[in-house]
Amino acid sequence: ALAHLNLSCNVICAQGAARLAGLLGECKALAHFDLSTNQIGAEGAGVLAGVLPECKVLAHFDLSNNDIGAMGVGLLAGVLGQCQALAHLDLGGNRIGDQGAEVLAGVLRECTVLTHLDLSCNGISAEGAGGLAGGLGECQALAHLNLGDNAIGAVGAGRLARVLGECRALAHLDLSDNEVGAEGARTLAAVLGDCRVLAHLNLINNDLGPEGVGWLAKVLGDCKMLAQLQLGGNMILDHGARRLARVLGPCNRALTHLDLSYNMLGPKGMGRLARVLGGSPLVHLDFCGNEIGAEGAGKLAEVLVDCEVLAHLDLSDNEIGAEGVGLLAGVLGQCTALTYLDLSSNRIGPEGAGRLAEVLGECTALAHLHVSSNRLGAEGAGRLAGVLGECKALTCLVLHRNHIGEEGAERLGTLLGRCRSLTRLDVSSNDISGDGASRLARVLAGLLGEQFRMVTQ
Repeated sequence: ALAHLNLSCNVICAQGAARLAGLLGECKALAHFDLSTNQIGAEGAGVLAGVLPECKVLAHFDLSNNDIGAMGVGLLAGVLGQCQALAHLDLGGNRIGDQGAEVLAGVLRECTVLTHLDLSCNGISAEGAGGLAGGLGECQALAHLNLGDNAIGAVGAGRLARVLGECRALAHLDLSDNEVGAEGARTLAAVLGDCRVLAHLNLINNDLGPEGVGWLAKVLGDCKMLAQLQLGGNMILDHGARRLARVLGPCNRALTHLDLSYNMLGPKGMGRLARVLGGSPLVHLDFCGNEIGAEGAGKLAEVLVDCEVLAHLDLSDNEIGAEGVGLLAGVLGQCTALTYLDLSSNRIGPEGAGRLAEVLGECTALAHLHVSSNRLGAEGAGRLAGVLGECKALTCLVLHRNHIGEEGAERLGTLLGRCRSLTRLDVSSNDISGDGASRLARVLAGLLGEQFRMVTQ
């Protein structure tokens, strides 16, 4: 009665796939089959195709990262229409190219219950996206489409856009790392309003710029179900932040996750966005790598108290310094839902660590604290460690690359033992010798028990 079989990340190859195929037809209850990352190639895909129609209840099939190529997809395509229960198909990372995408498109209309299709990392260009579009419009049940990390460009985005409005069930669309640019954003924006149930849109690393974000901003208000928006790595700058700010506040009351990392917003862009974040339903907010500085941190601090359900805040790599941490510290204690805080790579130093330490005891829900690469030194690490016993919910502390040294390791070993909830400590790349690590481990092991995990390499 085997229903779930996971053989991922092995070296089964084509020969092993052939041996498995001889048994699969007898597994009448098999509903979930994962053969990802097994080097089965086109030959292995072919032998599996021969028995797939016998797997009458197979609903989840993962062949990602197997180098099956266009030929392998062609062999599978011949039988996919006979897999009447197939709802989840993952063919990511298989170098199927444009030819494979077009072959697959020809059978998608026969996959009547397919809800999840992953074709990421497959070298699909605008031509393949166009061919694929012809079949996607027939997939009335399709809810999740991942075409991330291909090369569809603006032209391919335009070809996909022609049919996306017909995918009435589409809730998750991933077009990250595809170089769609501002023009591609314009063509997508024209149909996004027709995707009535779209809840997750990922356009990370697409060189949208301020213009592309402007096109998207015009229709985001029509995406009433949009809960997760990922626009990281698009160089939207202050101008793009201004356009986005106009619609984020009043129009997107369903939005809970917002990723605007690595967009060079600067303090001015941060200020524009901060003004509309107060009172929002945001749970997850990522402003990593935006050069907001202390000024931008201060503008965000002014509204954090009003973000009543914010649980995850990433401000790493923003050069906020000790001054910026001080401004944030003034309100962090009032962020009662905050469970994850990342302030890594901000040059806060011992002074910033001290300011943060003053309020950590008030962060009653905080479970994950990341302050890597901040030049804390032994002094800064000691200041933080001294108050962590008051952080009753803290389970993970990351102090990677902070020049803590022997003295800092000894302080940590003495003070962190009071933090009974801590299960993971990362003090890697901190110039701690064997003696320092031994002293640290000895104290912690005695106080924290076997569930504790320490990273020192």
